Amino acid sequence: MWVLRVAVQTMPEAIITLHQWLSPAFPVGGFSYSHGIETAVAVQMITDAALARDWIETALVHGAGQSDAILLAAAWRSLPDDLGELIGLARALAPSSERLLESDRMGASFARIVRDLHGIDLRDAPYPVAFGCAARLMDFPLNLTLDLFVQAFVANLVSAAVRLVPLGQTEGQRITLSLAPMIQKVAHNARQGDVDQIANTAVRIDLASMQHETLTTRLFQS
Repeated sequence: MWVLRVAVQTMPEAIITLHQWLSPAFPVGGFSYSHGIETAVAVQMITDAALARDWIETALVHGAGQSDAILLAAAWRSLPDDLGELIGLARALAPSSERLLESDRMGASFARIVRDLHGIDLRDAPYPVAFGCAARLMDFPLNLTLDLFVQAFVANLVSAAVRLVPLGQTEGQRITLSLAPMIQKVAHNARQGDVDQIANTAVRIDLASMQHETLTTRLFQS
């Protein structure tokens, strides 16, 4: 656990700030990554809302949704001097060069902006690690942080599917709503921050991410 807390926040302040950090308007570039959805649409593996939902649920439960939530919780629970190994693990878990760039770039942008906004001593790290560290330094509850972080992960992929498949806005919102129980489960299971529980089995998504860099036309960066 962190020994020194640099900021003490009330619950309303924590909720408002976390929503700001996770908003599409927060300039970390999360909207430009599709986690392989663009590849899957290009090769017609995703052609409708049902297939998009299946892809996003797999990413949530068996892919980066699960691993990023655990990494966030581990960072929240870690001492600053112990972060080097966690950062190395987070980078090693990236299945492709594009996904590594995604995590590193989003993490660096997030750390820079949060340092400027809140004046906290936050080092650059892969995105989930940086987010967990920032939440702890701001004294945000871990459970709340995880719930909102995982929900935002799903919302980001739904937004990509709406643009790429394409889907209607209502169809996209139905996907997010239908995944609410899984969002809560993934967040709940990640709370101990036990990195030994990370088990990425989203092989098709990882392969799509690897293949993405060879697409002739790309709107997204992963």
